[in-house]
Amino acid sequence: MNSAAPVHAIVLAGGRATRMGGVDKPAVVVGGRRMLDTALDAVDDCERIVVVGPRRADLDSTVLQTQETPPGAGPVAGVAAGLAVLDADPADRVILLASDLPFAEPAMAEALAAAVQDADTVFAVDESGRLQFLLSAWRVGALTDRLRALGSAVNQPMKALVPESFGTVLFRGVTDCDTPEDVERARNTSAAAPVTIAEARTAILAAVPPLPPRAAALGTSLGATLAEPLLAADALPRIAVSAMDGYAVAGDGPWVLRDAIRYAGSDEELELAEGEAARIATGAHLPSGASTVVRDEFAVTTDTSEGPRLSRRDGVPVRDDARRRGEDWHEGYRLAAEGTAVTPALVSAAASAEVTTAGVRGPVRAHVVVTGDEIRRDGPLRHGQTRDALGPVLPQFLSWCGIHTVADTHLRDTSDSFDELFREVRRPDLIVIVGATGGGAADQLRAALDRADARIVVGRVRCRPGGSQVTALLPDGRVVLGLPGNPYAAVVTLLTTVPFIAAALTGRTPAPIQLGRIANASEVSGDATRILPAVPQPDGTWRVDPGIRTAHLAGLIDREALALVPAGAADGDLAELVPLPR
Repeated sequence: MNSAAPVHAIVLAGGRATRMGGVDKPAVVVGGRRMLDTALDAVDDCERIVVVGPRRADLDSTVLQTQETPPGAGPVAGVAAGLAVLDADPADRVILLASDLPFAEPAMAEALAAAVQDADTVFAVDESGRLQFLLSAWRVGALTDRLRALGSAVNQPMKALVPESFGTVLFRGVTDCDTPEDVERARNTSAAAPVTIAEARTAILAAVPPLPPRAAALGTSLGATLAEPLLAADALPRIAVSAMDGYAVAGDGPWVLRDAIRYAGSDEELELAEGEAARIATGAHLPSGASTVVRDEFAVTTDTSEGPRLSRRDGVPVRDDARRRGEDWHEGYRLAAEGTAVTPALVSAAASAEVTTAGVRGPVRAHVVVTGDEIRRDGPLRHGQTRDALGPVLPQFLSWCGIHTVADTHLRDTSDSFDELFREVRRPDLIVIVGATGGGAADQLRAALDRADARIVVGRVRCRPGGSQVTALLPDGRVVLGLPGNPYAAVVTLLTTVPFIAAALTGRTPAPIQLGRIANASEVSGDATRILPAVPQPDGTWRVDPGIRTAHLAGLIDREALALVPAGAADGDLAELVPLPR
């Protein structure tokens, strides 16, 4: 902030939030971010920032933290505590900002700091003329005087600090969140504005609740997530077994070689006395009395008058080629933590540990809906019709994201088709709708979501293609993902968004984002993120296709990834890479 006197900030992040059931209100997410983070971003240019409220370990170390005394003693007590920590000069200026203003912006703090040069105190005022006491700027000396005049700051309302004269600055769209209804309105307002891909993903992870856990067979739960730690039910190996083809021996040798052979899976009794040996196959359990296994290549047999003798070859190492009980794990060993994806490797490891069922969330079940009177899947096309080249393959793209398609249908362009869909289709966790996300005459999805009392989580995204996508949450928890009708736009939107819906529903941490340098980024970058097919280059960079056609998926043939090229990117800049199904 450009000013002669330093500008500091006090962010109030405490309080009891009694009208919201005592939740941690500053941590409530609106528009993909905690309201506290929004407040901190708004005052990021201030010289010193103090957050008043319960200590938060995730705040930057440059942010000062304190707590009003006693905790929950009201906003004036919070202001007093923050001012004490700042220990600022009386001529300095300080911004007071509540952490329940989801649309606070840096421009607001700058305007207040500039206005307080002409007055000791300046309050924000909304369109209705209501003063926002906790969106204000003060000269430190004036604020100190007002606090002293009160005597005690405990349980004082903010209006008690208001001086006889003050300035105001009008801000449109200022709103605070005191009730759950306020939060819902703020979220819907936020969702109506385009967000970045990263903000859309954050909003989805914050808003979509996980599915309830259930006990399920792991073999049929690929794509689900563990809702509890996976513990071994038995040791591995369960008994001592041979790690190699060779000889089970008792004692140090040489040994008398018996003519018995121990095979894997054999349940015949075999006992070795000291100085005896017997052939053994890999995986076979050791005979009673056996002390170790000598592998074939380390052993030599000799015929004697007393029968075959076994000994070690000269110069070979003496090692134990047996696997002992519990060598890999014992009963109760944690094979995987809660939140781990159920993959083929996990299912196999669980089977090795004698575990076949576990508590899981998911797998996510999807109902795919392709919309449009012009769409025809089977039979010859009539005049004005378009082949459904997307509906038959969307289940494969969803499967790549770990989601099981349980049904797919075609929906006509009628005014009540979506209303009936939301009423009748109850089985899936996710409804994927292709088309009808725009604002055209036949695009009915958004109005139907409004009639269904759906919560819009993501309304639009600043990317091309896929900007018209919509993610919504129906009252019963079903997620609706609206994809653009254009085949390429639908698929790239699905691949960049659906993994985060799946992660939210199953309670899994999303996979780390892959990055690559885009050799020709400046050729395609614009004012929004571009999502384009990319191929690797010999020098380790990636090159994107600048002239992709979006009415079909031919541009994805023989491509390895999608590149999310940021706005204004230069050649060689990093971009997210989303692997394509192979």
